[in-house]
Amino acid sequence: MNNIKKTNGQNFEMLEMHKVKIIKKINLLNIDERLTAITNAGNNTFLLHNKDIFLNMLTDSGVNAMSDAQQAASMIADDAYAGSESFFKLEKTCQEIFGKKFLVPAHQGRACENIICKTLVKANTFALTNHHFTTTKAHVELNGGKMIELLANEGFKPESTNPFKGNVDLKKLQDFISKNKKNISFMRIEAGTNLIGGQPVSLENMIKTCELCKKNNIITILDASLLTDNLYFIKIRENKYKNMNISEITKIISKQFDIIYFSARKLGSARGGCILLDDKKILATMQDLVTLYEGFITYGGMSISELEMINIGLQEAMTMEMISHGPMSIKFLVDQLTKNGVPMITPAGGLGCHLNAMKFCDHIPKEQYRAGSLAAAIYLISGIAGMERGTISEERNPDGTDHIANMELVRLACPRRIFTKSQLEFVIDRITWLYKNRKLIGGLKFKFEPKLLRFFLGKLEPTSKWQEKLVKKFKDDFKGSL
Repeated sequence: MNNIKKTNGQNFEMLEMHKVKIIKKINLLNIDERLTAITNAGNNTFLLHNKDIFLNMLTDSGVNAMSDAQQAASMIADDAYAGSESFFKLEKTCQEIFGKKFLVPAHQGRACENIICKTLVKANTFALTNHHFTTTKAHVELNGGKMIELLANEGFKPESTNPFKGNVDLKKLQDFISKNKKNISFMRIEAGTNLIGGQPVSLENMIKTCELCKKNNIITILDASLLTDNLYFIKIRENKYKNMNISEITKIISKQFDIIYFSARKLGSARGGCILLDDKKILATMQDLVTLYEGFITYGGMSISELEMINIGLQEAMTMEMISHGPMSIKFLVDQLTKNGVPMITPAGGLGCHLNAMKFCDHIPKEQYRAGSLAAAIYLISGIAGMERGTISEERNPDGTDHIANMELVRLACPRRIFTKSQLEFVIDRITWLYKNRKLIGGLKFKFEPKLLRFFLGKLEPTSKWQEKLVKKFKDDFKGSL
């Protein structure tokens, strides 16, 4: 919580409203072993073995700590291929929280995107969004559509005081609708926006966006995977809603949208995905696709135990105690690193802290993947696995050239209820050291490049001997420390 004060009157940067009951041992390799590990992984943190990672900050997807209540619920699951009572319990909870009649289950968020896009996206149509996510864009394009980004210009500014950099530019939206009204599949808002630093969307902007779309008979969709962080920011940054509780804010958001979907690996702190809607005709099509791609309509590719854990996870997500932990951890990292001169995306958003690799590694040519190089360097000097969110996460242009990303970021995710403050202090120490020695970081080039979503499985190699030089500097400065 952010309203508990120290004796000096200042707020605690972090005060966890939970205690640790079960632990898992982690390991910090020495730097020579880390060099071997990142080399074997093709300088792609997705391909590292978890046993070789000290602090896994790749993502919060499916790795948030579960509560004792979630674990207990998993033991009373009603195992059944069809008609499980666990499904109907989850459906009732979703109805109570979001106000939508129907629940369509799927095994994770991108499976929800597959079902939505196969249902709604037609060839040569446009799917509108504030900002794309990698898998969402891929599903739109695989179904013959094109994703159009309508993010407000403030969202592309790395350093800002704007509290809602994920907002839709309403003028851009109106102009696009005026010219392409008959060829729009849907309008999707991602709350908050993953690829620009987990930046939130204001509730006011959601309302105005959906009003404009409804006037033009355009289906509105909310990607609620990161909703917990966005709810936190609405409550503390948007004065109109500061006296409402999280459930009340959620209900107002839900009323605006025709369809809501989310990765429960994020929102529910368990492994699965959900689509929520009221339209019976769309529901029928989606249920056909669930039985084809996912399983039956009362489990959607999830284990029944996961349904029970998502049910409890969603209820916990309606409390400030739960949803404040991630943003508070992220703000602590961003504030301290900024104080140390490290270029960060500001203000602090959700999901994780985001390093501005465009500025951090401005000596590296853009074509040599600044964010990818920085992510590899971070692992090398610390054992911390972050995620590249830049040009490597984009697809190539039709002519084969790289589509240079608007922003080059390295995300250090903060899974909820996972890391201690001392571990976050280790992150700050090592990143600060690396920034002081940033000129030693060099570029990367592909040695194996998949055609689709290359950031998952692609392998890269250094363009010079820069990693060996970085290792030597680390050994000279830390003198035997891991």
